[in-house]
Amino acid sequence: MEFQLKFKVNHSLYLKDPEESTIGKAIISEAINLIFDIGFEQFNFKKLSQEIKTTEATVYRYFASKQKLLLYIMSWYWQYLEFQTKMSVLNKNNAKEKLELILEVITHNFSSDDSLLNIDLDKLNSIVISESSKVYLVKEVDEINSEMAYHPLKNYCLYISQIIKEFRPDYEFPNSLASTILETSHDQQFFSEHLNKLTDNFEKKDHKLYVLKYLNHLLFDVLKNN
Repeated sequence: MEFQLKFKVNHSLYLKDPEESTIGKAIISEAINLIFDIGFEQFNFKKLSQEIKTTEATVYRYFASKQKLLLYIMSWYWQYLEFQTKMSVLNKNNAKEKLELILEVITHNFSSDDSLLNIDLDKLNSIVISESSKVYLVKEVDEINSEMAYHPLKNYCLYISQIIKEFRPDYEFPNSLASTILETSHDQQFFSEHLNKLTDNFEKKDHKLYVLKYLNHLLFDVLKNN
């Protein structure tokens, strides 16, 4: 029996639910491909409509702006990551082992069944690394936040912080540490690939494994010494 993973994305991010139609799903999957290929700055709905052989007006019937589309993609990703994390730590009782598995997930050092998805997960991960800050380091952040559009990111960080507290109940900053390791995973992989001298990955290879090793050192050193 075939099935696909689906997550409910905040309705404020779209005008028409892309999951409910073939063209809507194509908008999402091809937007990921195109943003990966040309970057978010060069991406627009005219180029996207040409890729999926539809009209620009059709794309606008689903999303009011490319920023809303990017936030939709990110929201889906955070929910997927939380799902993948919970599946990875299922039946694990040791908090340290859970944290190690969480680091594997956030650095993308895990295998996934892409047949369960409508999208290219590797491309989406690359977009998250290079573009995710553009959905919350914006002037309208408070307005967007009031619409609960950042809930998937907040929920995922909260879940990580709960495992941190399970490992170290007396640790003072679990929420800050959770969001720090998540953002650090993105920054360090981007630096490792493109601005190598900002890292210690001198051989310029195995970027994901390098970041995983660094985060393990960072996380457990912090929790041990505080």
